[in-house]
Amino acid sequence: MALVIEGEERIAAPVEKVWAALNDPVVLKESIPGCQSLEMKSPTDMAATVVLKIGPIKATFNGEVTLKNLKPPHSYTIQGEGKGGIAGFAKGGADVTLTADGDGATLLKYAAKADVGGKIAQLGSRLITSTSKKLAGEFFSTFGKKVGAAG
Repeated sequence: MALVIEGEERIAAPVEKVWAALNDPVVLKESIPGCQSLEMKSPTDMAATVVLKIGPIKATFNGEVTLKNLKPPHSYTIQGEGKGGIAGFAKGGADVTLTADGDGATLLKYAAKADVGGKIAQLGSRLITSTSKKLAGEFFSTFGKKVGAAG
């Protein structure tokens, strides 16, 4: 089952600072809902463990995340795949772009595509779509607060 999630977040920090945070495993780990661990394997590869509850299913996903199409400090594509054992799998990516927005602020836009399968996919597209949108919103909101507050 494929999903598309788009949105934007205005962050009270300059583009360079937001870019640095998007590449900082500590900031990312604190911003990803349910993230138990996030480890840099190289400047563009990370390993993550995330615990998610989608409807009645709670699963631990172990996955790999790769940064591609890097155009510092304005855009990149983040791609990942996670396996949740019997619960299923999730894989996808997001194109993230940063644009200066007024005095010392940044507009972060994202367009994410995800594909889920296994037991999770049987929950139905409405529940998965609403949960995915909620998780994406939580990530970018938390990320925006952390980066904007760290001034």
